[in-house]
Amino acid sequence: GRARTVGELLAPTSPFDKKCGRENWTVAFAPDGSYLAWSQGHRIVKLVPWAQCLNNFLLHGTKNGTNAVSTRLPRQSSESGQKNRPCEHIIDCGDIVWSLAFGSSVPEKQSRCVNIEWHRFKFGQDQLLLATGLNNGRIKIWDVYTGKLLLNLMDHTEVVRDLTFAPDGSLILVSASRDKTLRVWDLKDDGNMMKVLRGHPNWVYGCAFSPDSSILCSVGASKAVFLWDMDKYSMLRKLEGHHNDVVACEFSPDGALLATASYDTRVYVWDPHIGVILREFGHLFPPPTPIFAGGANDRWVRSMAFSQDGLHVASLADDKMVRFWRIDEEYPVQVAPLNNGLCCTFSTDGSVLAAGQDGSVYFWATPRQVSSLQHLCRMAIRRVMPTSQVKNLPIPCKVLEFLCYQI
Repeated sequence: GRARTVGELLAPTSPFDKKCGRENWTVAFAPDGSYLAWSQGHRIVKLVPWAQCLNNFLLHGTKNGTNAVSTRLPRQSSESGQKNRPCEHIIDCGDIVWSLAFGSSVPEKQSRCVNIEWHRFKFGQDQLLLATGLNNGRIKIWDVYTGKLLLNLMDHTEVVRDLTFAPDGSLILVSASRDKTLRVWDLKDDGNMMKVLRGHPNWVYGCAFSPDSSILCSVGASKAVFLWDMDKYSMLRKLEGHHNDVVACEFSPDGALLATASYDTRVYVWDPHIGVILREFGHLFPPPTPIFAGGANDRWVRSMAFSQDGLHVASLADDKMVRFWRIDEEYPVQVAPLNNGLCCTFSTDGSVLAAGQDGSVYFWATPRQVSSLQHLCRMAIRRVMPTSQVKNLPIPCKVLEFLCYQI
């Protein structure tokens, strides 16, 4: 099937615009679904209220330049008492933007650091932050509602390739860098760097928290997938199985599965709790032997995302295709063409996939699928139970296999 296009936000072009530097390396949705952000190339991040984007797509069909969009978005002054009313911002980060992540604070969850006399973030208020990872190793933290710079974190010595906030509202941020390290920052403690995670032999490309914030996955320019215990900040295990650099990772919404994408032309779906590969989504048929998978093969998978329904994974590969996979089927359920796609992510509700390329963003509807009651029950159980505990339940084999995503 062909995936249905929802809309596009095109980067404005000038006749003298240089193509290099226009790459859109990253696109992100706010946890509450209020905003979409992407790197428009050069040094610019665009922040747009997502509901207004969707309205414009519905009103005006799919062809939509950002210039056209911006004229229709009401600009609210932040002083007018409508502090949290979404309004559009263009942020100049001062350097090429490689990564973005939204973080929101949950007032109940205090900082892990004790005796903090003073906070930059007011706990009583709803706070939505945007972290931007830059070419020079800096991480800049912005207030989404005002577009103001709050913090400038300097410790990495190379490109900050990926960023992820702990989903628990603690405002713990993890950064992955080409300097071969991951760093853990406490934004509630004024951006204090708490920990450096070392172990990657080379560039780190990506990192992702498990939904309960207890585990961090990181991947990079080596074949291994690293899992870290985020209570002890120690390495839990390495998952071996890919045959080339691993470039993206994401947990399923219930934390039972981990998807990883690699230049070996494959996306693997793992059980991260026991380190077993449950599914393999191949982008080249027949699949390349390990020796060919380890080199250039014009099927490198560039990016991958796990949908909120826990049933769909999307992938972008160098063969100019976007693919939607179902976790229980071997072949893609839908595909769509996209040249030079570099990054993709699902909207907060999982209904739309956004993919970035050359400063623009393109959107497709996720294949429609009503989740079965069994699957919803499985997700509810797996949110609180790792595989080892599930295996000890006194239940029939088939149910056990289903709960462990083995069927």
